Parts: sequence; C-alpha cells; structure tokens
Amino acid sequence: TVYVLFLLFQILGAVILGFGIWILADKTSFIAVLQMSSPSLKTGAYILICVGALTMLMGFLGCVGAVNEIRCLLGLYFTCLMLILLTQIAAALVIYFQKETLKVELSSIVVDLIEDYDPSNEDKRNLQDAWDYVQTQIACCGWTGAKEWENNEILRNKSNTEYPCSCSNRSKDLVEGRGFCILDDPVNGTATYADWPVHEQGCMDGVEQWLKDNLGIILGVCTGVAVIELLGMILSISLCKNIHSEDYTKVPKS
Repeated sequence: TVYVLFLLFQILGAVILGFGIWILADKTSFIAVLQMSSPSLKTGAYILICVGALTMLMGFLGCVGAVNEIRCLLGLYFTCLMLILLTQIAAALVIYFQKETLKVELSSIVVDLIEDYDPSNEDKRNLQDAWDYVQTQIACCGWTGAKEWENNEILRNKSNTEYPCSCSNRSKDLVEGRGFCILDDPVNGTATYADWPVHEQGCMDGVEQWLKDNLGIILGVCTGVAVIELLGMILSISLCKNIHSEDYTKVPKS
C-alpha cells in the first residue's frame, strides 16, 4: 500500500508538470490566447511546473523515508504536502471570489486582440492564429458578438466590406481559416457586421458552455488530487508514529 500511494504521487506530479508544460507549449487553442496575452497565466504555468516537480520529488523522498524509516524525510514529506494542499485551496478561493474580475480581464484581452488583429503582423501570428482556431472550433465570432470586429482598424478602413474568415459560416472561407475574406455584394461599397456571413454567437458563451460541460471532470480531478494528498499526509504521520513507537520499545529496560 505504501509503495502504491507513493507511486501515485509520482504519477500525480508528472500530470501536474505535464499540464504546466502544455500551457506554455500550446499554440492553437484558447489557452494559447490567454497564455500569450496574460502574464498571470504564464506565471501560473511556471507554478504548476514547480509544483509538479516538487510533488514528484516529495513522492521519491517519502518512499525513501518509509523504506528506511527516516522520520525527518517523512516529516518533510508531510510538510510539503500540506503546503501544496493549502496553496491549491487558496488558489481555488481566489478564482472563485475573483471570477468576475477575471472575466472582465479576459474580455479586455480578447477585445484588444480583435481591434489590433492584422494578418500581416508576423510578430503576433501565433496569438492571432490561436484566436482564429478558437472561433473556428467553437463556431463563434468575437467575444460577445461579431459587432466587436467592426472596431478592427483594417476592417474599418475598408468600410467593413471584408470580414474575419474564421468567423464565417461558409465552408469555403474556413479553408483559409485566418485573415479576412471579401464580402460578395457590399451595398454602396459599405457594410456592417449584420451583412457578414458569420456566426451570431460570441465566443464568451461558447467558452462558458465548455466550462459548464466539463465542470464535473475538472472538479473530479481536483477532488481526486486533494484526496491523494490527504492520504499521503495521513500515511506519513502514521509511519512517523510507528517509527517512534518501535524505537521506544527497543530501549533496554533497567
């Protein structure tokens, strides 16, 4: 049982480490938009990498401490697990109580991205491609709706006779998947977002729906992680007490 639990910690640490690396490496999803636009998410990814590496190290040290009955290693194992668990609880509370602030920040990031979107800008190519991917996969346009694209400088200068290809509800536009497509019949050389053949739903609704659909999985994973950490803490305390008891019984009687 001891070895199985410590093995679980190795796996758990590897999963957390891999998740942090994935956030930094991902270039084609909504995570990529946040990661490249928000320093806080990038910082969070580095924290996950550190926590994952620390969890794997603690699993190894805990196993060594249990096999060789080294109380200081078991104590260190318990302390680190407690700190990790408290950090996770604190992070969950911050996200819960600051969710409206985070929502406003997220909206600001996406709106700025839409306004500055320029297919010829190679410096922001990865970020813009990630947003195009989001709009294509979720079948949405803008954050709250297609009207936000009217504030894009390039489209405004062209009297909105072009529209974002990744927003289009026509399969031929999605072949390109990025940049702007030309409107077939603009009225008097001008148009509005209502004339574009694009999806009506904003991406905010799509992202919120995705979170709702996957909330059970997210909560289940978080609960599982917390349970494993609690079991590890209980196990390390029990082993410490057993070592102490065995050492006490081995003292020769006078």
